[in-house]
Amino acid sequence: MTAEKFRAPRLTSLSPGAGCACKLPLAKLEALFAGLEGAPAMGPAAGDLLVGAAEGDDAAVLRLDDERALVLTTDFFTPIVDDPYDWGRIAATNALSDVYAMGGTPLLALNLVAWPRENLPFELLAKVLDGGAAVARAAGCLVAGGHSIDDAEPKYGMAVVGTVHPDAVLTNAGARPGDALVLTKPIGLGVISTAVKRGAAAPEMLAVAIDVMTTLNAAARDAAAEVRVHAATDVTGFGLLGHLREVCVASGTGAVVHADAVPVIAGVRELLSDGMVAGGTRRNLAFVAPDVDFGDLPEGERLLLADAQTSGGLLLSVARERAQALVDACVAHGAPIAAMIALVSGASSKISMAMVAWPAMKLSSSNG
Repeated sequence: MTAEKFRAPRLTSLSPGAGCACKLPLAKLEALFAGLEGAPAMGPAAGDLLVGAAEGDDAAVLRLDDERALVLTTDFFTPIVDDPYDWGRIAATNALSDVYAMGGTPLLALNLVAWPRENLPFELLAKVLDGGAAVARAAGCLVAGGHSIDDAEPKYGMAVVGTVHPDAVLTNAGARPGDALVLTKPIGLGVISTAVKRGAAAPEMLAVAIDVMTTLNAAARDAAAEVRVHAATDVTGFGLLGHLREVCVASGTGAVVHADAVPVIAGVRELLSDGMVAGGTRRNLAFVAPDVDFGDLPEGERLLLADAQTSGGLLLSVARERAQALVDACVAHGAPIAAMIALVSGASSKISMAMVAWPAMKLSSSNG
């Protein structure tokens, strides 16, 4: 039976969430893992676990020897777009991103599939897997099988193994007061994905969002290595503020955000004013609000900074005097955009909004 004869429903209609907006709330996860901290990693290799669950970072890192470490991560989610091939591409790009955020290179991946076999044709699943494979090929990463289950709600993603030199591992814990924070993709993806679910996203805006979500963070990783950043994370389901808060908590710092400098996809604010806000975004905002001094920033802008991203950019912390070099390196390596959006402060775990605009200087660039 072909997909056309089956008359399959729109993929985005099959789940209450979409993409990384379907993540469990960060407040619940932090409480859960706080209760597990008393159980350290065990076994003969425990001493070589450079990054594990206790660090709350993007991926685990295990040192193999003086020259090699493994990066291990997994990510999967419900449909964020209706085209199965694009969903596969986005999910694979998102899964690989955690390896890049640790400074690594993806090496091997396994597909993770949950599929409602009675309600969706397997021809659609084939397109999803083709999309994931295309992204993996572009990243130089092998796809060597995977695992699938029958599930009422479709889900797709990957488990990924990468490699990195033990001395080149990037973590979210190295930000230093005075550092600049550079973001390498625009935000607003959660707003657009919500509009897609509600049938309110213009095709042109959806095309831009897909392009952003299927752009690998390899270029940003290369730029980070070239300029030698202090810390890195990727911006996904917990929103820009949620992931920035994780950097601040891990680093024992705070941050001052220049909201006017944060790159936003054109047209997103109009969708936001029309109520295109994911439930995950509202949970993000409620969670970070106690640690953020928003000043007189309007509610819409607060929601935008907490917008649940899928396959977003890297957030990089770099010495202030090297910030422009990082922006230039990101663009030179092919990142979609690079914008200096904040400064790291000494106020532990506290985030505030700058009351003045950035000084007149070159802050962001794009490769067009």
